[in-house]
Amino acid sequence: MNWDEPTETAAAPLQDGTAERPDRLVGPDADGEDTAVEAALRPKDLQEFVGQERVREQLDLVLRAARARGATADHVLLSGAPGLGKTTLSMIIAAEMGAPIRITSGPAIQHAGDLAAILSSLQEGEVLFLDEIHRMSRPAEEMLYMAMEDFRVDVIVGKGPGATAIPLELPPFTLVGATTRAGLLPPPLRDRFGFTGHMEFYAPGELERVIHRSAGLLDVHIEADGATEIAGRSRGTPRIANRLLRRVRDYAQVKADGVITRETAAQALDVYEVDGRGLDRLDRAVLTALLKLFGGGPVGLSTLAVAVGEERETVEEVAEPFLVREGLLARTPRGRIATPAAWAHLGLTPPHQQAGGAGQQGLFGA
Repeated sequence: MNWDEPTETAAAPLQDGTAERPDRLVGPDADGEDTAVEAALRPKDLQEFVGQERVREQLDLVLRAARARGATADHVLLSGAPGLGKTTLSMIIAAEMGAPIRITSGPAIQHAGDLAAILSSLQEGEVLFLDEIHRMSRPAEEMLYMAMEDFRVDVIVGKGPGATAIPLELPPFTLVGATTRAGLLPPPLRDRFGFTGHMEFYAPGELERVIHRSAGLLDVHIEADGATEIAGRSRGTPRIANRLLRRVRDYAQVKADGVITRETAAQALDVYEVDGRGLDRLDRAVLTALLKLFGGGPVGLSTLAVAVGEERETVEEVAEPFLVREGLLARTPRGRIATPAAWAHLGLTPPHQQAGGAGQQGLFGA
């Protein structure tokens, strides 16, 4: 039996290939509470937007030039991990251009007629924000090519040999597409965007600025070292930083005097099982199983998932990306292996090297 083959009980991934796990405090995707709070915390212009210096500077030039010409801005593609500010930037683009914004998503557009209905109702200069654009259906995608380039769509009336295409002129508009997987976009679609910006993970100092700004809007008293502690556990993502800030605020109001210090933040996040490096229970469970049960690897993904008690997709799509980015885990053709940093983070001693084993770790530490 091949232990690395997917099992029939594996959780079905989402349409973009990721396994859903909405209960993680350090998960990058927005839940209902995040959506409500983020609306109040979002910056309103580029000067107020924290981080992404290169993208912000380039986008400022694009928008200022469009305003000077009295024209609509070029179509914009924003790529990057969830929670880095793609939706916020789309709203800022609309605000900077003094135009209304309409928000939809790729999964909501399953037919070309869905897209035609949206495009035909746009006003001149309006900004259309299309989130998860890589998950749009192929017929709608092909219709979008002509709409972006020629501001025209062909509406098909009738079926079979009697079907006719009626050209529908569109007012000039700006499409802002957002994607977490730019590689899934076909080249013809990517080429029609006049500006492409890639959102990077935030540095700790930038996250501290985000946290201080959010704390002011939430009327939370936070000290500098408290913001530093939260920023260090936020995985480089503002959405996670704001979520951790709210949980630490709750702890400070109940267990402390309402002031967030380094000690208060550390105690609160320990309660929520988020350690000093931003790892949560799932991340540590994967590392602990890899180190203690399999001597640091290599071990197959399915075997590791069984040892953790999670589905294969959960381990691969939810836990592994951050562990790999942090240099705690590596994917190899033979399986998953732990790095020296993983042993150090969990305070464990690597097993002795097997004699004549070409530097490979023994399975049981022999």
